[in-house]
Amino acid sequence: MTTAATARTDDRVQRDVLDELDWDPRVRGTDIGVTVHDGVVTLTGAVDGAARRWAAVGAARRIRGVRAIADEIEVRPAGPDGITDGELAIAAARALEWNSFVPAERLDVTVAAGWLMLRGEVEFGWQRRTAERELRRLRGVRGVTNLVGVRSAAPPDGDRVRRDVQRALLRGIGTERVTVQVSGDTVTLTGVVRSWWERDQAERMAWSAEGVSVVRDELIVGG
Repeated sequence: MTTAATARTDDRVQRDVLDELDWDPRVRGTDIGVTVHDGVVTLTGAVDGAARRWAAVGAARRIRGVRAIADEIEVRPAGPDGITDGELAIAAARALEWNSFVPAERLDVTVAAGWLMLRGEVEFGWQRRTAERELRRLRGVRGVTNLVGVRSAAPPDGDRVRRDVQRALLRGIGTERVTVQVSGDTVTLTGVVRSWWERDQAERMAWSAEGVSVVRDELIVGG
């Protein structure tokens, strides 16, 4: 049952998300609708590129009190003068080549109707995330499917990975409420964090551990 206090909290969260969207220059002026129910934010409307869509989701995630986000924003490239798939493929290849942290020679990008398919193999999980982030920023991108595999030169030491991630969590977000479990090359994060920002940081720290190929983020955003 939704109480009056919860309704007021939802109203406040809605106002904060709308203010953050208006504050962020990447999405300012876009027509994005925001509804909130029990801390779950639903974003609706249309934008002209995936970069703006992800920026809008990022803006909502920065707001305290947001427990989950339903992204229903539609990407509608602007007009007939939009970027062709061929031009987008060239831009994607160059973006990967210009990032010194990404092994572009081991990656392959295909484009269909503005949607990018990223394939290949890298040594570290953070390289996989970095490559996807580079492609998301390109104008004309409607979405990115990341099929890049992670294969480390040597199998990870589970105990060492767990200790390293736990220490990174204490340094970065100062919490002991996150449990780190390691099985082979997979790290699973469970527990409660105070915000989406902390959840994002925890996942980033897990991906940074050497030898990690999969991160399962089961964290709950709470108080």
